[in-house]
Amino acid sequence: MRVELFDEPIALFNLDGEILATQDRCTHGDWSLADGFLENGVIECTLHWGKFCVRTGKVKAPPACAALTVYPVKVEGNDVYVDFESGKVND
Repeated sequence: MRVELFDEPIALFNLDGEILATQDRCTHGDWSLADGFLENGVIECTLHWGKFCVRTGKVKAPPACAALTVYPVKVEGNDVYVDFESGKVND
């Protein structure tokens, strides 16, 4: 799912009931990741098939070459809170 937070696109993923958030743009092709293929915690970009771990943001397959920014998430009832200011890149 793609959302906007402070004019930045964020991708939200449901990984076995755990909500995770990353930047929504692939670091290789500037393409949305929210509509990519998610399997075993890895999102695959549909433009050039680069892969990233949605938990850490680390690159899992080329041509992706730079990690994603990941954001802490807190869920309270039906509300999802993304800590945009605490986003980090795990190289």
